[in-house]
This record gives sequence, C-alpha cells and structure tokens, in this order.
Amino acid sequence: MAGFWGRRRREEEALAAQDADLARRAEQSLVATDERIRTTSDELAFAQAELGDSLTADLKAALDAVRLHMQEAFQLHQLNHDEIPDTDEELRTRNARIVQLCEWAESLLDEKTGDLAETVAKVRRAPQVIAQVRRDAEALSARIPQARETITRLSSRYAESAMRRVASSGDEAEQLIEFAVHGADVSERRRAAKQNEEANLALETATEAVRRAAAMLDAVEDFEIQALRAESTLANVVADSRGDIVAARSAPQTPEVAQAAAALEAALGALAPAGTLNDPFAELTQLRSANTALDEVIAKAHYRIQHPLPSVAQVQNALDDADRQLGVARGLISGHRGWIGADARTRLAEAERLRVDVPTMLPAEETREHALASARRVAQLAAEALQLAQRDIDSSRPQDPQPWGGGGWGGGRRGGGGDIVSGVLGGLVIGSILDGIFD
Repeated sequence: MAGFWGRRRREEEALAAQDADLARRAEQSLVATDERIRTTSDELAFAQAELGDSLTADLKAALDAVRLHMQEAFQLHQLNHDEIPDTDEELRTRNARIVQLCEWAESLLDEKTGDLAETVAKVRRAPQVIAQVRRDAEALSARIPQARETITRLSSRYAESAMRRVASSGDEAEQLIEFAVHGADVSERRRAAKQNEEANLALETATEAVRRAAAMLDAVEDFEIQALRAESTLANVVADSRGDIVAARSAPQTPEVAQAAAALEAALGALAPAGTLNDPFAELTQLRSANTALDEVIAKAHYRIQHPLPSVAQVQNALDDADRQLGVARGLISGHRGWIGADARTRLAEAERLRVDVPTMLPAEETREHALASARRVAQLAAEALQLAQRDIDSSRPQDPQPWGGGGWGGGRRGGGGDIVSGVLGGLVIGSILDGIFD
C-alpha cells in the first residue's frame, strides 16, 4: 500500500511540474507575441510609406487577424489570475490554448513579413534590374542582323516546312526587344510616381520579353546544328530501311508484312531528290515510323510461326472442360453451404467471373490466345475450389468412430463422400491434362 501511495504522489508531482511549465510558457508566449505585434506594426508603417497600401495589404490583413484572435488569449490569461478559484484542468486547458494562439500568430506574421521582405527587396533592386534589361536588349539587338543572315542562308538549303520554326525569329525577337525597352521605361515612370505595384508588373514583363528574345535568337543558331544532325541520321535510317526491305522478302509473307514493306518503300520514294530543298525533320519522322512498323509486323509474324494461333475448336474444348469442373465445384459448394470456407468460395467466384469474359475473346484472332489461357485458368480455379471445399467438408465431419459404422457418421471416411469427390476431381484433372496434350 505504501508503494501505491508513493507512486501516486510522484505522478501528482510530475503533473504539477508540467502545469507550472505550461503556465510559464503561456506567459512568455503572450509577452513575445505582444512585442511581435508591436514591431510588425512599425514594419508595416514603414513599408506602407515606401511601397504604398496595395503591396502591403496582405501583411495588414494578417496583423488585423492576429490582433483579433489574440484578444481571446489575453482574456484567458486574465481569467487565470482573477479572484475566482480554478481547477487544475481549467488552468491547463486555458494555458494550452494561449500557447496555441501565440504559435499561430507568430507563424502567420513570419510568413507575411517574409513575403513583404521579398517585395521590398524587389522594389529596391528595380534600378539595377532596369539597367540590366537595357544592357541585355542592346546586346540582343546586335545579334539580330546575324540571325537574319543565318535564316536567309538556311532558307536556300531547307524547305519552307523545315524553316517555319525559325523563319520569323529575327522579326519577333526585334519586337520583343522593343517591348522590353518600353516596359523598362514604364517601370521607371511608375516608380517615380510611387506606383510600385504597376512598376513591378512592367519590370517583370520587360524581363520576360528579354528572356524570350534571347531564346528565339539562340534557336536560330541551334537550328543549323539540329538540321545537320537530322540529315546525318536520315542517311543512316535510309540505309537501314533499304536493308529492312530486303530482309522483309525472306520474312513470313503475311498481308501485314507486305503492307508495311510497301509503306516503307513509299516513304523512301517520297524523300526529296538530291540537290532540292528538303525537310530533314519531317522526312526522318516519317521514315522512322514506317521502319518501326515493318520491324513490328515482322517480329509478330515470326512469333506467330513459333506460337501458332489456337483454333476455335481448341478454345471451345478447353472452355467445355472448364464448364464441367465449374459445375462439379458449384454443386458441391452449394450443397454444403454451412461447411465451406471463404477460400473455396473465393476461388469459385473468381472462376465464374473469368468465365464470363471468355466468349467475348473467342471470335477475334488477336484475343483467341488469351481466351485459351483464360479458359484453362477457369478450370484451374474450379479445381482449386473443389479441393478446398472437400478439405472444409472433411474437417467439418465428426471424427469419433461408431461401433456400427467403423468410420464416422454416414459410414467410413475412406468409403464416404470424400472418396467420391476425390474420384471426380481426379477424373477432371486427368481430362484437363489430356485436353491440354491433344490441344
């Protein structure tokens, strides 16, 4: 008994220490949050003077929400120190709520002041960013004559369909550069008018315009290399395609192989003659597609030779065997509903569900092989359901021997229903094996 009271006293002391620590944390959090509200209010006032009300609206709304919810925290703290005595549970609940409100207020103010700091930094960096936009625009303008010269040279070598992606890049880049310079000017004027939000928007659009102009001019320079690479790859694909056409003559001559070989020959014939303008990108794409299609049908023809397509009669025989095994399993399980476990019933349900899909796969050649595999799977699941059902029936029968039967209720187990079902199961399994051999 002394040990019980000693443990009880230690638990009370530990709980009292936790309550004291929680009360101390609540008071410290209140003081810290109150100070944070004051400093954030000062930061908001300075930011409004520099940025205006529009860019500081989020911080102002967050500060108003914090002040509103912190009134609850101060009221709870006042209740903890009034003249009305409180229970330990009431004090614990109030202090926990105070800590929760203070942590929420600190987190919200941290998030919004961080966003405001980024906005302030962006506004203060605006002169440097504007100067960089103008330097980049000047450098890009110097690249435009070279880009136009490159486009003119490439136009004499490649077809219009190939040049479409870069034909107007010089003019578009020039327009974007002019737009970027105009955006920088607008940003300066809006900043001078203390319209910082509009100034930031104009500066962001100017920066994006410079980036897009640089990407267009880079694309012109990269196009020549990409076209040369495509021409080199096209020559290799042409040689490979001609070899594939020769190999297709010794492949199994199915209608699909003949059609794919003709399509590849047509793609080779559609190539632009030497010395004329061509589109290496489009020609390479078309030739690759025809080459890949021929490889696929040849591989499919070889596979069909190694794995002949089963006939409808073979699939029907397998389906008849599955139906026989399903019928035996279904009859045994439905006749012993109270004795059959979940495993046997699950196997039977899965077999019946799979059996429904087999007739829809039978007519089409593409799915006939799958239909044969599904029919055999149905037979296997039915056989498993029958075995599991027989196991459940045998385990549910009384096992005590009787003086007049010599083996349990309804006669001996060796000569009872178990042997009959085992014989049927054995016959069905042997029949399934023979069907598989003759198939």
